[in-house]
Amino acid sequence: MREEDLELARKMVANLISPSTSVEDDDDEGATAAAATSPGNSPQPLRRRVLDLSERRKQFRRTRSLNAPSPFQQFGPCGRIMKNSAMVMQIQDPASQRLTWYKPPLTVLVIKKVSDASVLAPFVQLVDWLLQEKNMVVWVESAVLEDAHLNEDAKFKAIRDKLVTFKDGRDDLTDRIDFIVCLGGDGTLLYASQLFQQSVPPVMAFHLGSLGFLTPFRFDNFEEQLTSVLEGHAALTLRSRLRCVMHRKGDKRQEAKMEANADARPAANSILVLNEVVIDRGPSPYLSNIDLFLDGKYITSVQGDGLIVSTPTGSTAYAAAAGASMIHPSVPAIMVTPICPHSLSFRPIVVPAGVELKVSVSPESRNTSWVSFDGRNRQELFHGDSLRVTTSIYPVPCICAQDQISDWFASLADGLHWNVRKRQKCLDELSDLTASGSEDTLDEMENMKLYDI
Repeated sequence: MREEDLELARKMVANLISPSTSVEDDDDEGATAAAATSPGNSPQPLRRRVLDLSERRKQFRRTRSLNAPSPFQQFGPCGRIMKNSAMVMQIQDPASQRLTWYKPPLTVLVIKKVSDASVLAPFVQLVDWLLQEKNMVVWVESAVLEDAHLNEDAKFKAIRDKLVTFKDGRDDLTDRIDFIVCLGGDGTLLYASQLFQQSVPPVMAFHLGSLGFLTPFRFDNFEEQLTSVLEGHAALTLRSRLRCVMHRKGDKRQEAKMEANADARPAANSILVLNEVVIDRGPSPYLSNIDLFLDGKYITSVQGDGLIVSTPTGSTAYAAAAGASMIHPSVPAIMVTPICPHSLSFRPIVVPAGVELKVSVSPESRNTSWVSFDGRNRQELFHGDSLRVTTSIYPVPCICAQDQISDWFASLADGLHWNVRKRQKCLDELSDLTASGSEDTLDEMENMKLYDI
């Protein structure tokens, strides 16, 4: 704990235990009780003092660990992590993170890629199977029913009235959905993350899009794969998210509330992102001049096109294009990556997941900055405003096709062609010499050829 926090704690204890209520000597207890009940003294009631102490304790800035906050391990109404004793130093082995249902999932949300005709047939096939074979309640976005091509499908017309719809931005899906199925690309998973700003139900993503980095399942045998998952046979990857809160200049009450409730439920103005939050210069021709703080301490100023603060999941997205390293999603960390910095020595950095980052426009900046959250909700960051970023306790539980390690390296190879290179050929001329253990050099070999001639 910081020195100023300790000093404040001492003052609070001194105020709570006044000289008239000293407990240093047992003989003073009767005098203390008399003084407490004397009409002339009329001290503040103990209950009021305790409430006052409770209010003042909220002024403490919560002590943050370098480790990430413990993730919320219940995903929607039905899903949670299976309890496992394979723990080392209270850090769970990622391979032991497996899904279990403590009651059978009933409601499923199906998210499909928009404006893609190739997804329509798999969507109808999946929804019909979930309704007819699994007797599940299927939720879809209301905009799906407005698809003209979909409404021309005779099979879909027969099941259309059985679907439950919602509208993004109007209906709250919290605790209504047991399970999520995504059909499309990585954008469908990002959309699922946006819909659930607290606990997220388990997500099963089928690759029907372009890149498919976050969608490990193939649709060919979806019945078998879905049945296995619904029976509880699945590994999980907990993809951490960032909790982002904008503080506007002059709004001191909001900042005080943020400090007092740092570990409480997300604030109404907080946004959880799965990939990254980007701070850039927007339409301005000038460099961004952004101040970066870590746990209240000034770290550096970013002069360039902007800054990317990303999760390990986002390390393979915009951050990778900006030159950052790729981090496995199970690593508890936050990545800070500059965008085209006007400095030859500004390299991307990785900080512990338990810290709080604050980003603000430098007082010397010639322009404002702009902030976007997973490519959405773009807002302007003015002088005096700040953006605070921490690791959220609500991860996105993504179901693995194989396991955490195999899925991630398969996505690196398939999606980004990581370390793809033609194999180097062996030196055929030296193969015999190498096998015999000879130390002859290439020059000696050339001399031997000359003598043979």
